[in-house]
Amino acid sequence: MVRSAHAPLLPVEPARPGDYPAIAELTVRVYVDGGLASSDYAPELADVAGRASRSELMVVRDDDRVVGAVALVLAGDFGNLIASDEEAEFRMLVVDPAAQCRGIGELLVTTCLDRARAAGKRRMVLSTDPRMTSAHRLYQRLGFSRVPGRDWSPVPGIDLLVYAREL
Repeated sequence: MVRSAHAPLLPVEPARPGDYPAIAELTVRVYVDGGLASSDYAPELADVAGRASRSELMVVRDDDRVVGAVALVLAGDFGNLIASDEEAEFRMLVVDPAAQCRGIGELLVTTCLDRARAAGKRRMVLSTDPRMTSAHRLYQRLGFSRVPGRDWSPVPGIDLLVYAREL
């Protein structure tokens, strides 16, 4: 749970279907409108029901408003980077810009780490765009290291960096 000046405690909770429109809007706004992903990626970012069916979708709410979300992949094809049963991956981490600097991103990442560890995973992996420098600082602060040998390109012209952390 995270304490902030604006809310006493903000828990991480499973996303509910009623949250999906807010998660879609937030994710597209931050990634596409924020210049961190191309508009070609918007349909996948907006497909919250699709990712909820293939991952553990979690949110942080502040006064019933979704201010952060992440998809934790413990197995299956939604984990683009998962190379073995020992790995978990999280994807599409997003925090509302109006709620940033309150520890919400860190809370979502540490929750993913805890859940992966509880599921018997030994390593967390993630990919990120080179432009997402604030996220890189968060990952490094939380013990993730770059794994350049696993960097990848989902489509030509999009080169993603890979980070990993032992659990």
